[in-house]
Amino acid sequence: MKKIVLIIMVFLGVTACKTNPFTGQKVLNFYPNSQIFPTAFAQYDQFLGENKVLTGTAEAQMITRTGQRIAAAAERWLTANGYPGYLKDYKWEYNLVDDKAINAWAMPGGKIVFYTGILPIAQGETGVAVVMGHEVAHALADHGAQRMSAGTLQQLGAVAGNVAIQDEQKRNIFNQAYGIGSQVGVMLPFSRSHETEADRIGLQIMAIAGYNPDEAAELWKRMKANSGGAAPPEFLSTHPSNDTRIANLTQWAPLAKQEAAKFGVTSFQ
Repeated sequence: MKKIVLIIMVFLGVTACKTNPFTGQKVLNFYPNSQIFPTAFAQYDQFLGENKVLTGTAEAQMITRTGQRIAAAAERWLTANGYPGYLKDYKWEYNLVDDKAINAWAMPGGKIVFYTGILPIAQGETGVAVVMGHEVAHALADHGAQRMSAGTLQQLGAVAGNVAIQDEQKRNIFNQAYGIGSQVGVMLPFSRSHETEADRIGLQIMAIAGYNPDEAAELWKRMKANSGGAAPPEFLSTHPSNDTRIANLTQWAPLAKQEAAKFGVTSFQ
């Protein structure tokens, strides 16, 4: 049994790779779009049915307009860089939900939700574009499928350890150490890397869509001020710290403008 589990882990880790077109790097992903997208779409529809979705308002229209512009910019970049048809299975949808939470999120396949609570911090369409670019980037980079893949390997590692260790006391010690170690040492850094990657990709595509990437750092300054400095240590968080994000986005904004210029975009909203 132990050998079978280990063989499965090695096989999945070696063979289940996909290239991220924005970074050129191989990423762990053994959930094809054909498997994960239908489930995500169904869960998204269920969420919309259980929450108050705002339609027809100026803010709801802004969310849709911004999302469409950024998704179109992403498609322009992908086509120009040798990935035509990359988005053929995506079903983009952008909805504004009446909720005070300061949040937005994306599901695989291009399903985006904004909460009304984040709009005062966004302070307009360019701020919305910062958040939208980040969420669209999560969908583009298959971060949901990657998290599922990493979670599966984490579970298989636990199974392998429990099969290999016969002594109950030692097995309990292993489970405690493995649970904490794999979470803090692997899963949380993995999540933070996704957030950083989404920040960088999102900055690039928002610039190509004609939105000013300089606004990204300003938005995160407002997010930091709104939090009052309350946040867990970065190594215990799924996200980079506000200060890390502000520094990164400030550094990357000129590069995003250079990328936008390749598409003839030199002035920004």
